[in-house]
Amino acid sequence: MSAGRGSIWSTFRVSFQNVGPHMYRGNHRPHIRPCAIMGRSSTPLLVPFQTDNMGVFTVLLVVLVALAAMFYQTVVSPLVKMGGFLHEIEPLNNRQCHSVPELEGCEKIVLFDEQSILYLACSRISGRPHWLPNTEHLNVSGKPTDDYIATYNLETGAIVKLRLEGFGSPRGISVHGMDVVPSSSDSKKLYVYLVNHRAPSTGKADVVGADSVMEIFETHLGSDVLHHVKTVEDPVIETPNDVVGSPDGKSFWFTNDHWGKTGFQRTLELYFMLRRTTVGYCHVDEGCKFAAKNLPSANGIARSPINDTFYVASGFGGGLQILEKQTDNTLVLTDVVPINLPLDNLAIDTNGALWIAFFPRGHQLHPRFKDTISDAASGAFRLTQNTGQGAFFGEKYRLDRMFEDSGRVVEGATSVTYSSRRKLLIMHGISATRLALCKV
Repeated sequence: MSAGRGSIWSTFRVSFQNVGPHMYRGNHRPHIRPCAIMGRSSTPLLVPFQTDNMGVFTVLLVVLVALAAMFYQTVVSPLVKMGGFLHEIEPLNNRQCHSVPELEGCEKIVLFDEQSILYLACSRISGRPHWLPNTEHLNVSGKPTDDYIATYNLETGAIVKLRLEGFGSPRGISVHGMDVVPSSSDSKKLYVYLVNHRAPSTGKADVVGADSVMEIFETHLGSDVLHHVKTVEDPVIETPNDVVGSPDGKSFWFTNDHWGKTGFQRTLELYFMLRRTTVGYCHVDEGCKFAAKNLPSANGIARSPINDTFYVASGFGGGLQILEKQTDNTLVLTDVVPINLPLDNLAIDTNGALWIAFFPRGHQLHPRFKDTISDAASGAFRLTQNTGQGAFFGEKYRLDRMFEDSGRVVEGATSVTYSSRRKLLIMHGISATRLALCKV
């Protein structure tokens, strides 16, 4: 804008008072009093005199303000959004629900829809404040010793806790992620892949972290027994969260949800949303390696049943990562679906839709994990291929919010899966007191 006639600047004039040659005394520099900036109202506005020190102070103040603004934009604002501090709960599909209180603390669920059988990896929620390595709850003395895998029959309501045979580890089993996969060689056989957060054999758990491994079992649909096949230990299996198994009973992919087992770097990952997490790949005869690196807070993982597409949910800030398997079993990132809420476990229904557990108010999770009674809201998204008009404008996917609840009906669901046959959304959580099933 020009500063000539008619501009805002032309409405002001500056008058310097008592400034002139009579102020000079020898080598003394002239003293300039505060001047008055006169507007058309003739009301003087005093402008304070600025010394060299005040100039430095002004520069520092400007720098600090700029840094504060940058910190707010890059750290505070994303944390507020991701934490759901301003999110208003909009209840959806939470009225026609029923619960199963006999099943509590089930982090991961896997559905066989045609057979009406749900597999669940469960623990007592009273132990969550003591032993939950993914949130650095590492009090070994409070670690539950009776974690289990169960089945729930959607038709009859029957619950069966599966017995472990051939599993003799003195450190027991502490379940987290799980996958159940039909065998490629025997249609009646199932392979069960489990994350096992063992207590460390040496050192203090709060210093060295959990000694996590992957367990492979085999069973048959409807059986009440899990036969242990293999314990897989490797440095690549550092902070495992979820797992996708192969039908050969020998290989699997899994997410590491943090860069380290303990320490301040875990906090930095969260607050600055650093891309430090990974997906690992293991074969019992060939060892383990990293399949994908530099992922943002890798959490739930799922694999398409019809091709080599993998999906990885970000627990904080990274949305949904879509990757393609390569011939060497590594994964290459091909797309990202931006979702500005914390995501957890994933499931693909019989129609090919991807179901995503999300937390409408992520900041409620840690209080819930600590006391197991605080409300923690639950939500579910459904992701499908976009076949509408938006597809012509590059919108490849359609993301629909299918469920949302304040936590009174469904408590902090970490896993969701969908029965297409029954139009039934099935949900459970690592600190939930009950299994929830809702008509959707």
